Amino acid sequence: MTSGDASPPVDWNERANGAARSVTALFGRRLFFLPGTHLGEIQWPAPGWREDLKGKLLRPWHYWWQAHYVDCLVDAGRRELGNGATRAARFDGPEHPSAGRLASRLVTGIRLRNALTFVNNYYDDMAWLALATLRLDALAGETRRPGRRRNEAVRKTLTLQFDAACTDDLGGGSFWSKKRDFKNTPATAPVALFYARTGQRAKAQALLDWLDATLFDRELGLYLDGARLGPDGNVVIERSVYTYNQGPVLGALLELGGEANLARAASLVEAADRHLSVPAVKDNGTDSRMVLRCEGTGDGGLFTGILCRYLALAAADLRLPQRTRATAARLVTGTAEAFWAGRRPTVRGDGRGRRNEAGRFIFPLHAADRGELASEAGSVVELSTQLQAWMAIEAAASMSALEYGTQQFLN
Repeated sequence: MTSGDASPPVDWNERANGAARSVTALFGRRLFFLPGTHLGEIQWPAPGWREDLKGKLLRPWHYWWQAHYVDCLVDAGRRELGNGATRAARFDGPEHPSAGRLASRLVTGIRLRNALTFVNNYYDDMAWLALATLRLDALAGETRRPGRRRNEAVRKTLTLQFDAACTDDLGGGSFWSKKRDFKNTPATAPVALFYARTGQRAKAQALLDWLDATLFDRELGLYLDGARLGPDGNVVIERSVYTYNQGPVLGALLELGGEANLARAASLVEAADRHLSVPAVKDNGTDSRMVLRCEGTGDGGLFTGILCRYLALAAADLRLPQRTRATAARLVTGTAEAFWAGRRPTVRGDGRGRRNEAGRFIFPLHAADRGELASEAGSVVELSTQLQAWMAIEAAASMSALEYGTQQFLN
């Protein structure tokens, strides 16, 4: 891949390493200083150690942010494996843990922080962790590292949760939370993808068919948020359209394959291009490129990165039309390029003097606007927004690796 005819090829592998080093340095910590654990702080700079000990359990617990942190580390681990899985290939240098080992410590940290269990009140949270540990298990198998038994136990535990969440209420689909009053795309799509990747194809297809019948907007070509029973007993549709909801639907369609599913996948990519992309903005005006829109801070700070992950799978899938694959690749590469161009280095004092934060950088909130950073110097940056940019850059790196034949991207 090149950024222009006269420019050298973009080294997406090194860009992804840079993103990985920055996020892990700025946000990664042991949980309560316990050896063998890792967890992502929800903000940077993190509170001082006295406040940290007092308030860690009182601050919001973003389980699903950590699940996507696992997924990003697996991406880095795949690149390490493609580069020979040597100490020299590690994203943070040979003196630091491999990405796979750090991801395993993170899964341990999630369990400890989540009151010694992987079960959560939200089925979508659990689905994201199940998907991440499935990929981590495959990485562990290829690198002959321990931890596969633990990952299998995670999936068995969470599969029971998904089986309980997928009922005939409202005609099918998965409940969003243990309240069991709302079925939506955020839960149903990743659960469908998990079922598809674990050989439960009939369950996965039934969930996709429910999404298509209940929450697919045929005018937009995109999936709406969710459905609940109204006071009168009729089904009420929540019509919000979010970028990330389209991603796991796309992934499940590709995983199951077949003519109908692949046709739906191709249409979904084109609809995302039509309705979820916006012009990039340069310092001196509007760029001609289109990038994926972003959803701001908080949970929304993850949304566009998730879509990029699954668009990269579409870009690499030879069963899809060439035009569709080119569209998916263009959206991912353009969005990742915009995130990279909009980064700014941390400055002395930003991170309260932590040595490992020197020379790192933070990414903007929106790929389409370099002027709106995740923070200004001295203010708080959220983990979600930085994982989003990292995910987009890893997605671009996966496509670059396929183009040059240096590794095979794993779902």
